[in-house]
Amino acid sequence: MGKLTAVEYLSLDGVMQSPGRRDEDTRGGFDLGGWASEALGADPEAAQASMGSGEGTTAMLFGRRTYDDLVGHWLSTTDPNPFTQILRDTPKYVASRDPDAVLPHPNSSLLPGDAVAAVRDLKDEVEGDIVTLGSGDLVRQLATQGLVDEYVVTTIPVVLGRGTRLWGETYAPMTVTRSFTSSSGIVVATLRVER
Repeated sequence: MGKLTAVEYLSLDGVMQSPGRRDEDTRGGFDLGGWASEALGADPEAAQASMGSGEGTTAMLFGRRTYDDLVGHWLSTTDPNPFTQILRDTPKYVASRDPDAVLPHPNSSLLPGDAVAAVRDLKDEVEGDIVTLGSGDLVRQLATQGLVDEYVVTTIPVVLGRGTRLWGETYAPMTVTRSFTSSSGIVVATLRVER
């Protein structure tokens, strides 16, 4: 059975929207994009800790919007980057409400229909770590059904005051299994969801 790990960047007030680029996700008029990449760019030690090793990742899971944006961005970036190989080579599963969705990137499979049922089946079929990056809507749905096993959360010391937050109203007791705090106050924590 697979273990589902959600890798997320959060502000102190729990916002996850548009951490990488100013234009990444402007839904709701959000104009503060790039807040995490700016902080991590000034703190290479924290940036390295936030990326982890990727070792043990058997598969990746994305919501459709994050797949298009994140995978598309990194696979089309010509400069050497730390994500190209893992994003190209690792099997990617994409939850989408559109049964005819076209997935343009290599090693990608569509999970059409009910995302919760599809991910439950995926966890039964895949051995090892299934990692999801971002994909807030999908992660919230899966968390309410107890399907997220672990979070790797990089918390940036900023309060954004608006934007999409990661967690809704789902109760989820967690245990910190690993943590790192940089000199700039960025915290990278691995949190196991208690059942």
